[in-house]
Amino acid sequence: MKKLLLFSLLLLANGLLAQPSIKLLLAQPFPSNLTASADGKNVAWVMNDNGSRNVYSAEGVDFKNTARITGFEERDNGIDISELSFTPSGKHVVFARGNTPNTQGYAANPAQLQMETGRFLYITDLEHGRDFRKIAAGYAFKIAPDGRSVAYLNAGQVWLASLVDTMVKPQVLFKVRGGVGSLRWNPAGSKLAFVNSRGDHSFIGIYELVAKSVSFPDPSADKNQDPVWSPDGEWLAYIRNPIQADEFIFAPRRTGFPWSIRLLNVQTGETKEIWKADEGKGSVLVGDLPAMDNKLLWAKGQQLIFPWEKDGWVHLYALDIDKKRAKLLTPGVGEVENVTLAPDGQTLYYSCNIGDFNRRHIWKVDINTTQAEQITKGEGIEWSPVPSAEGLALLHASASKPAWPALYTNDGFKDLATAFSISDYPTDLVQPQQISIKATDGMSIPAQLFLPPNHRPGEKHPAVIFLHGGSRRQMLLGFNYSQYYSNAYALNQYFALKGYVVIALNFRSGIGYGLDFREALNYGRTGASEVYDLIGAGEYLKTRADVDLKRIGLWGGSYGGYLTAHGLARRSDLFAAGVDIHGVHNWNKVIPTFNPSYDPLKHPDIAKKAYESSPMFYTAGWKSPVLFIHGDDDRNVIFSETEDMIKVLRQRKVPFEQLIFPDEVHSFLLQRSWVKAYEATFEFLDRHLKK
Repeated sequence: MKKLLLFSLLLLANGLLAQPSIKLLLAQPFPSNLTASADGKNVAWVMNDNGSRNVYSAEGVDFKNTARITGFEERDNGIDISELSFTPSGKHVVFARGNTPNTQGYAANPAQLQMETGRFLYITDLEHGRDFRKIAAGYAFKIAPDGRSVAYLNAGQVWLASLVDTMVKPQVLFKVRGGVGSLRWNPAGSKLAFVNSRGDHSFIGIYELVAKSVSFPDPSADKNQDPVWSPDGEWLAYIRNPIQADEFIFAPRRTGFPWSIRLLNVQTGETKEIWKADEGKGSVLVGDLPAMDNKLLWAKGQQLIFPWEKDGWVHLYALDIDKKRAKLLTPGVGEVENVTLAPDGQTLYYSCNIGDFNRRHIWKVDINTTQAEQITKGEGIEWSPVPSAEGLALLHASASKPAWPALYTNDGFKDLATAFSISDYPTDLVQPQQISIKATDGMSIPAQLFLPPNHRPGEKHPAVIFLHGGSRRQMLLGFNYSQYYSNAYALNQYFALKGYVVIALNFRSGIGYGLDFREALNYGRTGASEVYDLIGAGEYLKTRADVDLKRIGLWGGSYGGYLTAHGLARRSDLFAAGVDIHGVHNWNKVIPTFNPSYDPLKHPDIAKKAYESSPMFYTAGWKSPVLFIHGDDDRNVIFSETEDMIKVLRQRKVPFEQLIFPDEVHSFLLQRSWVKAYEATFEFLDRHLKK
């Protein structure tokens, strides 16, 4: 017995006993869409529990009463819940459930369910437990101010459905040419503002319910967007984003024609510009940052809140409409995200990385005094602040704890709905370290380093470099606020627990480090300058006494797959193997997915540079083995990107393997797809790097 105990202690000392599986590391339910009722007495969120999504709520003193308020029992069915909102009374929650269609009109269905998987609206009755009903097919909804009806999109048109009378059938509210989005009710519920996209330009439209008429009060050849009503409904503010030359994405854009804020007098129809960005930094309105869903908030005292990069960082500003003067609300070196305007109309809550670049914490600021105050601190990560009657509801995580909903008060954090968490989730995970790596062109690049447990200096380990997607993403010193990257962080932990030295590389063109870093010169299709960072990370690992320089691997998804392919194609002497998950291989095939107007034949100079910036251009040097993982209903990176690279590598007799998921999308909908993909990723790299 003593020998057995001694043997167990030796195994523990060497980190070989009771290590969690990949399945367990991915098993904790993931929360999202946290929201509160208007009176703050109830909060709700969506929980993805191993691939099955349901709506949860908390109410009562300290939100002690928690419950799952929808009863979708199917396990790992891959049906998403993407939107969630309380009715004004706070007694009901409306949500959109279902998957988006591809270009052929088929809704994603990787579970091969013999049922409709398209998007439908539902409403729950919080006073009657799990009583919920289907409203209609639709998505992108907006509840009317009186709570009796809901406007939404379906089949490219705007519809209206009753929330109180099940005998009233949903009907088309109005039809317009082009795409419709950003539905916004006026306070009286008599008008509906919207954005009407028409290719390279877009209008702000207004539909009047009584007159049953549509108008476009301030049309232009530019992009009018982000409408917001004044509290009295007399004014409508919106952004005018000027069209730019060569707007095709995945290219740096530090400056451009300045964007502006405009104001419409709804009664007279008069429109005017009330503010315009300066030339230089901040002149370009960036649309793919997680600062605000609508880039304008109408606050108390005739003030408009908006994000601006005037100083090279995403900060909040308050525009005095009468004085036409904007003031900075969130000074400091860092980026602002997840902005919420409190019910008082003058307090803003937000998450940011000011003072802690590689985490997120919650701050608040009074727009009148401009006094910003940090609310949460420490080594945790906090986001999605929602003010409530019981305190501040939020989501939080740490280096060893995945995301979870909590109530934050003066007494600290109190996790909600703990009965739904996994009791045996491992708590002794690796604490990553922040490091800086010198790219091969001399640029300093941030990264996180994971060392194996009981790491001994000089003991040789295999190593892997993880490359995130986006590229507008950032890996943090803990579980991420995105489930895609929370999963990636978990796999990086698994590699470390299995004896690997791991680097999560925050390469240039990612977020969190300012405008110049994000809009890095020659990145993406204009030169792939991020490859300098990747190769620099590989060279850094070669200098470490604890890394076997012949056993360095790569893995990443999407943009990370793109860089994985670049690394293997350009430096197979440095990188011994890689896993390329739905990676980009030829910019000229991927850009049209996001910019349909892009035609390589019409832009030969751009197309030439884009191809020379693609991994496909460098395949003559590719020798290292690779595993390709891809879902064949991917709407972000088309499946032919993997097919085309397989054809080339097969001709060149480069060893490759493949794991294909029928009908799976970019961010896998099925939990079993994540588990299988990540088990295959580890097995493949472990097999090749431990030879």
